[in-house]
Amino acid sequence: MKSAFKPVVRSIPIKQNTATSTFERLESNVRTYSRAFPTVFARAKDAMLFDEAGKGYIDFFAGAGALNYGHNPDFIKPLLVEYLLQDKVIHGLDMFTTAKRDFLENFERIILAPRNLDYKIQFCGPTGANSVEAALKLARLVTGRTNVASFTGGWHGMSSGCLSVTANRGHRSAGGPLANSTFLPFADGPRPIGDSLSYIESLFEDPNSGLDLPAAIILETVQAEGGIYPAPPEWLRGIRTLCDRWGVLLIADDIQVGCGRTGSFFSFEEAGIVPDIVCLSKSIGGYGLPMSLVLMRRHLDQWAPGQHTGTFRGNQLAFVAATAALKLWENQDFLAALAKRSAMLEATLRSIVQRNPDLTLRGRGFIWGLDFTAAGGPKAAAAISRQAFESGLIIESCGRDDVVLKILPPITTNEDVLARGCEILSDAIQATRALHLA
Repeated sequence: MKSAFKPVVRSIPIKQNTATSTFERLESNVRTYSRAFPTVFARAKDAMLFDEAGKGYIDFFAGAGALNYGHNPDFIKPLLVEYLLQDKVIHGLDMFTTAKRDFLENFERIILAPRNLDYKIQFCGPTGANSVEAALKLARLVTGRTNVASFTGGWHGMSSGCLSVTANRGHRSAGGPLANSTFLPFADGPRPIGDSLSYIESLFEDPNSGLDLPAAIILETVQAEGGIYPAPPEWLRGIRTLCDRWGVLLIADDIQVGCGRTGSFFSFEEAGIVPDIVCLSKSIGGYGLPMSLVLMRRHLDQWAPGQHTGTFRGNQLAFVAATAALKLWENQDFLAALAKRSAMLEATLRSIVQRNPDLTLRGRGFIWGLDFTAAGGPKAAAAISRQAFESGLIIESCGRDDVVLKILPPITTNEDVLARGCEILSDAIQATRALHLA
C-alpha cells in the first residue's frame, strides 16, 4: 500500500555542478532546506551566511529558530574556545559537572526566580522532539490518562509521539500507528471557529462529547509552522482556567517561540499564565548547539531514575554557550534594544503590507508571517522566496500549503541589516508580481 504522504516541494532547480554533485550523489532524498537554498555555505557571522563563492545572504531563517543570537556570536565564542583548550568535560551523560551547575544556577537566578517560577529542570536528548516526547510521557505518567489534546495547525516534531500531536496530515502519515490524541480548534487559523474556547469547554463538560479527558493539552502560543498564528492572551488564560478546572496539565511548546523570540524570554509571559510543563530547545543552546529541556512544576517530577534517558542529554558545550546567552537577559541595554528592533521590524513589515494590501501580516516580536492566500497563494510565496534567495535573502515558507513566508531573523540582528533584508523581500514581491503581470 502506497503512503498517502505527498511531500511539499519548495525547491529551486539545482543545476548540475561540482559544488553540489557530492550531495546529490550521496545524501538522502529526505533533505529539504538544501533544495530551497541551493548553494554550498562556507561561513557565517551574526545575521549573515556566506557561500563558498563569497556571496552573502541575510538570514531571515536563523536555523529554524535555533540561532536567536545569530551565527558565531562574539560574546559566546571565546568561552567555548577557552573551555575546549582547558580539556574540560565534553560528554557527561547526566553526571554532575561544573558546566551544568553554572547553567542551572544562572537559569534559576536570571530566568526562573524573577518570574516566580518554581520549575524542576530535566535535560533530554538534544532535540526539541525529545523534549516533547518526555513532556507527553510525563503527563501520562502523572495523570494515568492516555489521551493528549493538541490543536489544529499545531506542530511539535517528527518522532512518533510528536507526530501524534502534530496536525499536518502528510507528516502524520509517515509515522505509522500513533498514540491516542484529540485535536481541538486553535484560536485562529485559515478556517477558524468563531469561539473555539467555548467549543472546547463544551467538549469537556459534555459527558457524551466523545472526548476522553486528556492527560494534557499541548500548545504553541504562536503557531509557527502552522502559519504564524498568535493566540490571544485572553484565549490562553481561558485554556489555563479550563485545565485547572478539569485537572488537565498544560504543556507550552516554547521550542521555536521561546528564548526571546516573541520579546519576553517565555512566549507565554504576555498572557500571564504559568504552564505546568514547558518544552525548550533550539535557541536555549545559545550558539546553535543541540540542547533540550523540560521544565515541570516541582510536584510533577515523578520520574523514576532512568525512566526517560538519552546518551547526549549532557551537552557540555551547550551548557557553556547557554549560560552566556542567559546573561543577556539581565542586561537592560539588551532588553531595550530588543524592544526597539522588534518595533522597527514590525513597522517595516507593515509598510510592505500597506503597499500590498492583499497580503496579511501576523506575528509578534521577531517572528512574523506574510500570508499570500489572497495574493497568488503558495506559488506566489514560493516564487518570492526564490527571488529573495537569488537577491541575497534566506526566507522560508510555512503554513498550510506553504502559503506564508516566515520572517525569523536572529533577535540580535541590527537595524540596518533588518532594513536591508526587508528591502530585498519587498523588491522580490514587486519583481515577482511584475513578472506575473507581464
